[in-house]
Amino acid sequence: MSTITRRGFAASAAAAAASAGLGLKPSFAQANYPSRPIQLICPWGAGGGTDATARIVGALLEKEFGQPVNVVNRTGGSGVVGHAAIAAAAPDGYTIGIVTVEIAMMHWAGLTELTPRNYTPLALMNEDPPGIQVKHDAPYKTVKDLADAIKAAPPGKFKASGTGQGGIWHLALVGWMQAMGLPPNQVAWVPSNGAAPAVQDLAAGGLDLVPCSVPEARAMIDAGKVRSLAIMAPERAANFPNVPTLKEAMGIPYSTGAWRGFAAPKGTPEPVAAKLTAAMKKIYNSKEYKEFMAARGFGTVWNDAAGFASFMDQSDRQMGEAMKAAGIAKT
Repeated sequence: MSTITRRGFAASAAAAAASAGLGLKPSFAQANYPSRPIQLICPWGAGGGTDATARIVGALLEKEFGQPVNVVNRTGGSGVVGHAAIAAAAPDGYTIGIVTVEIAMMHWAGLTELTPRNYTPLALMNEDPPGIQVKHDAPYKTVKDLADAIKAAPPGKFKASGTGQGGIWHLALVGWMQAMGLPPNQVAWVPSNGAAPAVQDLAAGGLDLVPCSVPEARAMIDAGKVRSLAIMAPERAANFPNVPTLKEAMGIPYSTGAWRGFAAPKGTPEPVAAKLTAAMKKIYNSKEYKEFMAARGFGTVWNDAAGFASFMDQSDRQMGEAMKAAGIAKT
Protein backbone atom coordinates (compact mmCIF):
# COMPACT_ATOMS: atom_id res chain seq x y z
CA MET A 1 0.00 0.00 0.00
CA SER A 2 1.49 3.37 -1.01
CA THR A 3 2.04 6.21 1.45
CA ILE A 4 -0.81 8.18 -0.10
CA THR A 5 -3.16 5.19 0.06
CA ARG A 6 -2.25 4.48 3.70
CA ARG A 7 -2.80 8.11 4.62
CA GLY A 8 -6.09 8.23 2.76
CA PHE A 9 -7.26 5.04 4.50
CA ALA A 10 -6.24 6.37 7.91
CA ALA A 11 -7.94 9.71 7.29
CA SER A 12 -11.10 7.95 6.11
CA ALA A 13 -11.13 5.70 9.17
CA ALA A 14 -10.63 8.68 11.45
CA ALA A 15 -13.49 10.55 9.82
CA ALA A 16 -15.77 7.53 10.13
CA ALA A 17 -14.85 7.13 13.78
CA ALA A 18 -15.55 10.79 14.44
CA SER A 19 -18.98 10.50 12.81
CA ALA A 20 -19.74 7.40 14.84
CA GLY A 21 -18.69 9.18 18.01
CA LEU A 22 -21.13 11.98 17.26
CA GLY A 23 -23.87 9.47 16.62
CA LEU A 24 -24.32 10.68 13.04
CA LYS A 25 -25.17 8.26 10.29
CA PRO A 26 -23.21 8.87 7.06
CA SER A 27 -26.44 9.41 5.11
CA PHE A 28 -27.52 12.13 7.55
CA ALA A 29 -24.13 13.85 7.34
CA GLN A 30 -24.24 13.73 3.54
CA ALA A 31 -27.79 15.07 3.36
CA ASN A 32 -26.82 18.04 5.54
CA TYR A 33 -23.55 18.72 3.74
CA PRO A 34 -21.93 21.15 4.23
CA SER A 35 -22.53 21.80 7.92
CA ARG A 36 -19.10 23.28 8.71
CA PRO A 37 -16.23 25.14 6.99
CA ILE A 38 -14.57 23.70 3.88
CA GLN A 39 -10.82 23.81 3.21
CA LEU A 40 -9.75 24.38 -0.39
CA ILE A 41 -6.12 23.44 -0.99
CA CYS A 42 -4.13 25.27 -3.68
CA PRO A 43 -0.82 23.57 -4.63
CA TRP A 44 0.66 26.82 -5.93
CA GLY A 45 1.70 30.12 -4.35
CA ALA A 46 -0.41 33.11 -3.42
CA GLY A 47 -0.81 35.72 -6.15
CA GLY A 48 -0.54 33.39 -9.14
CA GLY A 49 -3.23 32.41 -11.61
CA THR A 50 -4.09 29.15 -9.86
CA ASP A 51 -4.39 30.91 -6.52
CA ALA A 52 -6.60 33.60 -8.07
CA THR A 53 -8.87 30.97 -9.64
CA ALA A 54 -9.09 29.04 -6.36
CA ARG A 55 -10.01 32.18 -4.44
CA ILE A 56 -12.79 33.35 -6.75
CA VAL A 57 -14.32 29.86 -6.77
CA GLY A 58 -13.86 29.61 -2.99
CA ALA A 59 -15.56 32.96 -2.43
CA LEU A 60 -18.51 32.05 -4.65
CA LEU A 61 -18.73 28.56 -3.14
CA GLU A 62 -18.91 30.17 0.31
CA LYS A 63 -21.77 32.34 -0.91
CA GLU A 64 -23.53 29.33 -2.44
CA PHE A 65 -23.21 27.05 0.60
CA GLY A 66 -23.39 29.59 3.43
CA GLN A 67 -20.27 28.08 5.00
CA PRO A 68 -16.72 29.48 5.15
CA VAL A 69 -14.39 28.19 2.42
CA ASN A 70 -10.77 28.68 3.43
CA VAL A 71 -8.15 28.64 0.67
CA VAL A 72 -4.87 27.19 1.93
CA ASN A 73 -1.70 27.35 -0.17
CA ARG A 74 0.32 24.15 0.20
CA THR A 75 3.33 24.75 -2.02
CA GLY A 76 6.53 22.88 -2.75
CA GLY A 77 7.91 19.99 -4.76
CA SER A 78 6.81 21.44 -8.10
CA GLY A 79 3.18 20.99 -7.06
CA VAL A 80 3.62 17.59 -5.39
CA VAL A 81 3.06 18.83 -1.82
CA GLY A 82 -0.33 20.41 -2.45
CA HIS A 83 -1.62 17.70 -4.76
CA ALA A 84 -0.58 15.07 -2.19
CA ALA A 85 -2.39 16.97 0.58
CA ILE A 86 -5.63 16.94 -1.44
CA ALA A 87 -5.34 13.20 -2.13
CA ALA A 88 -4.51 12.36 1.51
CA ALA A 89 -7.37 14.30 3.12
CA ALA A 90 -10.46 12.69 4.61
CA PRO A 91 -12.92 11.91 1.79
CA ASP A 92 -15.83 13.73 3.41
CA GLY A 93 -16.12 16.86 1.25
CA TYR A 94 -14.61 19.17 3.84
CA THR A 95 -11.24 19.23 2.10
CA ILE A 96 -11.19 19.76 -1.64
CA GLY A 97 -8.57 21.24 -3.93
CA ILE A 98 -7.71 22.87 -7.20
CA VAL A 99 -5.71 20.45 -9.35
CA THR A 100 -3.63 21.52 -12.32
CA VAL A 101 -2.09 20.06 -15.47
CA GLU A 102 1.01 19.13 -13.46
CA ILE A 103 -0.87 16.16 -11.97
CA ALA A 104 -0.69 14.65 -15.46
CA MET A 105 3.06 15.28 -15.57
CA MET A 106 4.59 14.76 -12.11
CA HIS A 107 4.42 10.97 -12.02
CA TRP A 108 5.98 10.70 -15.48
CA ALA A 109 8.89 12.77 -14.14
CA GLY A 110 9.29 10.40 -11.20
CA LEU A 111 8.34 13.05 -8.63
CA THR A 112 5.38 11.17 -7.15
CA GLU A 113 3.14 8.14 -7.62
CA LEU A 114 0.07 10.37 -7.73
CA THR A 115 -1.98 10.38 -10.93
CA PRO A 116 -5.39 11.85 -11.83
CA ARG A 117 -6.93 8.55 -10.66
CA ASN A 118 -6.09 9.44 -7.02
CA TYR A 119 -8.98 11.93 -6.88
CA THR A 120 -12.72 12.29 -7.11
CA PRO A 121 -13.10 14.71 -10.03
CA LEU A 122 -15.58 17.53 -9.49
CA ALA A 123 -15.28 20.01 -12.36
CA LEU A 124 -12.95 21.45 -14.98
CA MET A 125 -13.33 25.24 -15.03
CA ASN A 126 -10.31 26.69 -16.84
CA GLU A 127 -7.95 25.90 -19.69
CA ASP A 128 -5.45 28.18 -21.38
CA PRO A 129 -4.06 26.79 -24.64
CA PRO A 130 -0.63 27.95 -25.80
CA GLY A 131 -0.29 30.49 -28.53
CA ILE A 132 2.75 30.48 -30.83
CA GLN A 133 4.35 33.88 -30.39
CA VAL A 134 7.06 35.47 -32.54
CA LYS A 135 8.75 38.87 -32.52
CA HIS A 136 6.72 41.68 -34.10
CA ASP A 137 9.08 42.05 -37.05
CA ALA A 138 9.69 38.33 -37.65
CA PRO A 139 9.40 37.41 -41.34
CA TYR A 140 6.68 34.83 -40.67
CA LYS A 141 3.23 36.19 -41.49
CA THR A 142 1.46 32.95 -40.62
CA VAL A 143 2.19 29.92 -38.46
CA LYS A 144 2.59 27.89 -41.66
CA ASP A 145 5.41 30.24 -42.71
CA LEU A 146 7.08 29.60 -39.37
CA ALA A 147 6.54 25.84 -39.61
CA ASP A 148 8.03 25.71 -43.11
CA ALA A 149 11.12 27.60 -41.90
CA ILE A 150 11.49 25.23 -38.93
CA LYS A 151 11.22 22.19 -41.23
CA ALA A 152 13.86 23.57 -43.59
CA ALA A 153 16.32 24.43 -40.80
CA PRO A 154 18.79 22.01 -39.18
CA PRO A 155 17.72 20.74 -35.73
CA GLY A 156 18.41 23.24 -32.99
CA LYS A 157 18.71 26.34 -35.18
CA PHE A 158 15.40 27.72 -33.93
CA LYS A 159 15.21 28.45 -30.21
CA ALA A 160 12.15 28.59 -28.00
CA SER A 161 11.36 29.06 -24.30
CA GLY A 162 8.49 29.66 -21.89
CA THR A 163 9.00 27.31 -18.93
CA GLY A 164 11.67 25.12 -17.42
CA GLN A 165 12.79 21.93 -19.16
CA GLY A 166 9.83 19.57 -19.26
CA GLY A 167 7.29 22.26 -18.32
CA ILE A 168 3.87 22.50 -19.91
CA TRP A 169 4.91 24.90 -22.70
CA HIS A 170 7.99 22.81 -23.52
CA LEU A 171 5.74 19.76 -23.88
CA ALA A 172 3.31 21.77 -26.01
CA LEU A 173 6.17 22.51 -28.43
CA VAL A 174 7.24 18.86 -28.46
CA GLY A 175 3.67 17.83 -29.26
CA TRP A 176 3.48 20.31 -32.12
CA MET A 177 6.76 19.04 -33.56
CA GLN A 178 5.47 15.45 -33.36
CA ALA A 179 2.21 16.46 -35.03
CA MET A 180 4.25 17.83 -37.94
CA GLY A 181 6.34 14.66 -38.15
CA LEU A 182 9.48 16.38 -36.87
CA PRO A 183 11.92 15.27 -34.15
CA PRO A 184 10.92 16.52 -30.66
CA ASN A 185 14.16 18.50 -30.47
CA GLN A 186 13.84 20.12 -33.91
CA VAL A 187 13.48 23.41 -32.03
CA ALA A 188 15.96 23.84 -29.18
CA TRP A 189 14.39 24.53 -25.79
CA VAL A 190 15.98 27.20 -23.59
CA PRO A 191 14.78 26.73 -19.98
CA SER A 192 13.36 29.83 -18.29
CA ASN A 193 11.66 30.81 -15.06
CA GLY A 194 8.36 31.30 -16.82
CA ALA A 195 6.60 32.81 -19.78
CA ALA A 196 7.06 36.47 -18.80
CA PRO A 197 10.88 36.52 -19.02
CA ALA A 198 10.75 34.34 -22.13
CA VAL A 199 8.41 36.73 -23.93
CA GLN A 200 10.69 39.63 -22.97
CA ASP A 201 13.66 37.72 -24.39
CA LEU A 202 11.63 37.06 -27.55
CA ALA A 203 10.89 40.77 -27.96
CA ALA A 204 14.59 41.52 -27.50
CA GLY A 205 15.55 39.08 -30.25
CA GLY A 206 17.06 36.35 -28.09
CA LEU A 207 14.50 33.71 -29.12
CA ASP A 208 12.67 32.71 -32.29
CA LEU A 209 9.36 31.71 -30.73
CA VAL A 210 7.59 31.31 -27.40
CA PRO A 211 4.75 28.83 -27.00
CA CYS A 212 2.79 30.07 -23.97
CA SER A 213 -0.77 31.07 -23.20
CA VAL A 214 -1.80 34.20 -25.07
CA PRO A 215 -2.77 35.99 -21.81
CA GLU A 216 0.83 35.56 -20.61
CA ALA A 217 2.06 37.31 -23.76
CA ARG A 218 -0.73 39.88 -23.80
CA ALA A 219 1.29 42.84 -22.49
CA MET A 220 3.93 42.44 -25.18
CA ILE A 221 1.27 41.81 -27.84
CA ASP A 222 -0.60 44.97 -26.83
CA ALA A 223 2.69 46.88 -26.87
CA GLY A 224 3.27 45.79 -30.49
CA LYS A 225 6.47 43.91 -29.67
CA VAL A 226 5.18 40.37 -30.15
CA ARG A 227 2.67 38.67 -32.47
CA SER A 228 0.66 35.52 -31.84
CA LEU A 229 0.40 33.37 -34.99
CA ALA A 230 -1.88 30.55 -33.80
CA ILE A 231 -3.21 28.75 -30.74
CA MET A 232 -3.07 25.02 -29.98
CA ALA A 233 -6.79 24.67 -29.29
CA PRO A 234 -9.90 23.15 -30.90
CA GLU A 235 -11.41 26.62 -31.38
CA ARG A 236 -10.37 30.25 -31.21
CA ALA A 237 -10.14 31.94 -27.83
CA ALA A 238 -12.99 34.33 -27.07
CA ASN A 239 -10.51 36.92 -25.77
CA PHE A 240 -8.30 36.65 -28.86
CA PRO A 241 -10.70 36.00 -31.76
CA ASN A 242 -8.20 37.05 -34.45
CA VAL A 243 -5.72 34.29 -33.58
CA PRO A 244 -6.45 31.14 -35.66
CA THR A 245 -6.17 27.58 -34.41
CA LEU A 246 -3.47 25.23 -35.70
CA LYS A 247 -6.18 23.25 -37.47
CA GLU A 248 -7.42 26.34 -39.27
CA ALA A 249 -3.97 27.55 -40.21
CA MET A 250 -2.21 24.26 -40.95
CA GLY A 251 -4.78 21.47 -40.92
CA ILE A 252 -3.17 20.04 -37.77
CA PRO A 253 -5.80 19.18 -35.13
CA TYR A 254 -3.30 19.34 -32.27
CA SER A 255 -4.41 20.97 -29.05
CA THR A 256 -3.13 21.13 -25.49
CA GLY A 257 -3.02 23.62 -22.66
CA ALA A 258 -2.53 24.47 -19.02
CA TRP A 259 -5.72 23.65 -17.13
CA ARG A 260 -7.23 23.99 -13.68
CA GLY A 261 -10.03 21.96 -12.18
CA PHE A 262 -11.43 20.99 -8.80
CA ALA A 263 -11.29 17.60 -7.12
CA ALA A 264 -11.86 15.88 -3.80
CA PRO A 265 -10.02 12.93 -2.27
CA LYS A 266 -10.77 9.57 -3.81
CA GLY A 267 -13.72 7.90 -2.10
CA THR A 268 -15.70 11.07 -1.46
CA PRO A 269 -19.40 10.02 -1.25
CA GLU A 270 -21.27 10.54 -4.50
CA PRO A 271 -24.04 12.72 -2.96
CA VAL A 272 -21.40 15.08 -1.54
CA ALA A 273 -19.41 15.18 -4.78
CA ALA A 274 -22.63 15.80 -6.73
CA LYS A 275 -23.48 18.80 -4.51
CA LEU A 276 -20.03 20.25 -5.09
CA THR A 277 -20.23 19.74 -8.85
CA ALA A 278 -23.70 21.32 -8.99
CA ALA A 279 -22.49 24.32 -7.00
CA MET A 280 -19.47 24.73 -9.27
CA LYS A 281 -21.70 24.61 -12.35
CA LYS A 282 -23.69 27.54 -10.92
CA ILE A 283 -20.44 29.38 -10.19
CA TYR A 284 -19.12 28.72 -13.69
CA ASN A 285 -22.28 30.21 -15.20
CA SER A 286 -22.26 33.21 -12.87
CA LYS A 287 -21.53 36.74 -14.01
CA GLU A 288 -18.97 37.14 -11.22
CA TYR A 289 -16.88 34.19 -12.35
CA LYS A 290 -17.05 35.03 -16.05
CA GLU A 291 -16.05 38.67 -15.46
CA PHE A 292 -13.24 37.73 -13.06
CA MET A 293 -11.68 35.28 -15.51
CA ALA A 294 -12.19 37.52 -18.55
CA ALA A 295 -10.50 40.45 -16.80
CA ARG A 296 -7.38 38.32 -16.37
CA GLY A 297 -7.52 36.78 -19.83
CA PHE A 298 -8.08 33.29 -18.40
CA GLY A 299 -9.94 30.82 -20.59
CA THR A 300 -13.13 29.27 -19.27
CA VAL A 301 -14.23 25.74 -20.10
CA TRP A 302 -16.70 23.47 -18.34
CA ASN A 303 -16.59 19.73 -17.77
CA ASP A 304 -18.63 17.97 -15.11
CA ALA A 305 -17.20 15.18 -12.97
CA ALA A 306 -17.38 12.49 -15.66
CA GLY A 307 -16.11 14.83 -18.36
CA PHE A 308 -13.26 16.03 -16.17
CA ALA A 309 -12.22 12.45 -15.40
CA SER A 310 -12.04 11.68 -19.11
CA PHE A 311 -10.24 14.97 -19.79
CA MET A 312 -7.58 14.21 -17.15
CA ASP A 313 -7.01 10.72 -18.54
CA GLN A 314 -6.47 12.21 -22.01
CA SER A 315 -4.14 14.87 -20.62
CA ASP A 316 -2.18 12.21 -18.74
CA ARG A 317 -1.66 10.18 -21.92
CA GLN A 318 -0.70 13.26 -23.93
CA MET A 319 1.82 14.50 -21.36
CA GLY A 320 3.34 11.04 -21.02
CA GLU A 321 3.82 10.72 -24.78
CA ALA A 322 5.42 14.15 -25.01
CA MET A 323 7.72 13.57 -22.04
CA LYS A 324 8.84 10.21 -23.40
CA ALA A 325 9.51 11.78 -26.80
CA ALA A 326 11.55 14.53 -25.16
CA GLY A 327 13.52 11.95 -23.16
CA ILE A 328 12.50 13.39 -19.80
CA ALA A 329 10.07 10.70 -18.60
CA LYS A 330 11.40 8.60 -15.72
CA THR A 331 8.57 6.05 -15.69
